[in-house]
Amino acid sequence: MYSKGKVAYRALPLPDRRELAPEEMQRAAEAFRALMAQRHSVRAFSDRPVASEVIATCVAAAGLAPSGANHQPWHFVAIADPAMKARIRAAAEAEEEKFYAGGAGDEWLAALEPIGTGVAKPHLEVAPWLIVIFAQRYGLTQEGERYKNYYVPESVGIATGMLITALHTAGLSCLTHTPNPMRFLNDLCDRPEHEKPVMILAVGHPAADATVPEVAKIKKPLDEILTLRA
Repeated sequence: MYSKGKVAYRALPLPDRRELAPEEMQRAAEAFRALMAQRHSVRAFSDRPVASEVIATCVAAAGLAPSGANHQPWHFVAIADPAMKARIRAAAEAEEEKFYAGGAGDEWLAALEPIGTGVAKPHLEVAPWLIVIFAQRYGLTQEGERYKNYYVPESVGIATGMLITALHTAGLSCLTHTPNPMRFLNDLCDRPEHEKPVMILAVGHPAADATVPEVAKIKKPLDEILTLRA
C-alpha cells in the first residue's frame, strides 16, 4: 500500500513456500487446467441466492493480486439490492441501444454475431450479485493529497482474473459486461471521480436451461499461444 513520506525497504523471509515434486507439479497443473476448462461465461442465471460471505472471500482473494508498487489500485462494489441492479440494467441497456444501433461499427458487430449478444441484459437483474470493478487512476491520502498509481490497467486486469478464478473455484458462474461509456456506474455506486469503472461481473449459479455459444468452446491450440525457448 502507499505510504506517505520516506519508506525504507525491509526484507522478510519468504512467509509461504510450496514445495512439490516434479510429478506433483504436473498433476497440480493438469488439475487446475481441468478446473478452468469447466469455466464458462453464461447469460442465463438462476435467482438462487449466494451468501455475501462467499462473494467477500472471493474479492479478498482478488485483493491479493500483485500490483504496481503494491498500490493495489482497485475497488470492488458488490451489489445484491434489486432496485440498484434494476437501475444498472436500465442504464446499461440505454448504452447498448446506441452500441447496436451503429455506434460499434459493422466489423465489431459482425465479430459479436457468433456470441449471440444483444441489447437486452436481463442477467443484470436476475443474477444474485453484480460486482462492479473500479480502477483507481490515482490514489488519495487520508488528507486528500494525490499520489500516483502505476501499471493500473495491468494490475486491475490481474486482480479481475483472480476474482473470476476465485468465483469459479467457489462453484459460481459469471459474465463480464462492459457497457460503453460506463461513467454512470460512478454515480450509481457512489464512487469518486478518480475511479474508472472497468467492468461489471454478473455472478451466480447458471440457470437450469443455461447455454453457451458453440464458438466459445473453440480455443486456440497451445502451439498458437505458447513459444518455448528452452
